[in-house]
Amino acid sequence: MKNEYLPRIVDLEINESMEVMGAILIEGCKWCGKSTTAIHHAKTIVEFQNPDKKEEYDNIRDTKPSLFLKGEKPLLFDEWQMYPVVWDSIRTDVDHTRLKGQYILTGSAKPKEGETMHTGTGRFARILMRPMSLYESKESTGEVSFEDILNGKDIEGVSKLTLEDIASIIVRGGWPASLDIKSDAKYKIAKQYVSSLIHEEVKNVDGVERNPEKMKSVLRALARNISTPASDKTLEDDVKNVFNEEISRPTLTDYINTLEKLFVIENIKATNLNFRSKYAIRTKAKKEFVDPSIATAILEISPSDLIKDLNTFGFLFEALCIRDLLVYTQSYGGDITFYRDETNFEVDAIFRTSSGKWGAIEIKLGAGYIDEAVKNLLKFKEKVDTNKVGEPAFLMVLTGSTYSYRRKDGVYVVSIGTLKN
Repeated sequence: MKNEYLPRIVDLEINESMEVMGAILIEGCKWCGKSTTAIHHAKTIVEFQNPDKKEEYDNIRDTKPSLFLKGEKPLLFDEWQMYPVVWDSIRTDVDHTRLKGQYILTGSAKPKEGETMHTGTGRFARILMRPMSLYESKESTGEVSFEDILNGKDIEGVSKLTLEDIASIIVRGGWPASLDIKSDAKYKIAKQYVSSLIHEEVKNVDGVERNPEKMKSVLRALARNISTPASDKTLEDDVKNVFNEEISRPTLTDYINTLEKLFVIENIKATNLNFRSKYAIRTKAKKEFVDPSIATAILEISPSDLIKDLNTFGFLFEALCIRDLLVYTQSYGGDITFYRDETNFEVDAIFRTSSGKWGAIEIKLGAGYIDEAVKNLLKFKEKVDTNKVGEPAFLMVLTGSTYSYRRKDGVYVVSIGTLKN
């Protein structure tokens, strides 16, 4: 009997994909809840990470991989990249049977190149999963939906989250395992994740030995520059000058690529909207942690530290909001980008759906910066060539304050503690 399941936003995407594809692959960082979600949708489960069955799995891999496919469907292969041969077996079976929704794979790392014979195009749907948004963890009231905002409706909502609550949530993170822990022990989940990442995962991803201290310094450098489009030189200088760890540019690149393979960091690209502005647009991507708690864990920041340092709090709050925005926009088949030009004029996030609707978002921790953020958004709107990309569906200030409402000028003020997709 399955345990009570806390629904995830990707559930709908999984159901829809299983109706049209023979197999789906749920990817994402470890501990974000992929296995729990996949089990909810499966009837047979094969756990490739189970050490008691390694010898048996090795024998099947080396003799007759098609045996893996026996069992009531949908059949789940958890951490499929440990036995990548199953990919080609599934592809062949899907080709022969033409049946839909037969297989579910989960993976917390991308396999090495050449370990699968075929791409899986047309047979596999890829679904990215992240740690929980505030709506999924039931800390957002969900009174305000992007559906209403995209359709220009009035909104209202009252967040239950205090500034202290938000600080705690940032340090705790969106890890499902941390939600039921009431004591300060909940903050240890992110720290354990980082420790496992440094000492185990970065080696297991491709078998290459990497220096744990160097990796720790790279993570610290990324954390110091969270929510900024830091250059490789900036990161390299931080590793050397702040954390006293010698690192070459090729090594830095390898370590960052490894973190991307493990879905620990992802690139937030600069927007490709058309602009009237004469200023050149910065194209350097921002590297964001998949969850802000990774940054607080590696820098050993506590909730009380954030309350005492509102500047750092602001950067980490932006990272929290970007995480949630990525979760929400994925349900629209869209993406999140940002804008920054050579004058350093910047807009934190551009929310865009697959249908082409878009909106600009400024992220501010406190209510005192709302008017400034609104001016920024209105200035940005004037820069966009709306003849080519259309009028924005919305302009929004996303805040850590209490109230959500629509201003007289049409700009939405939304508390992250009231938002849902």
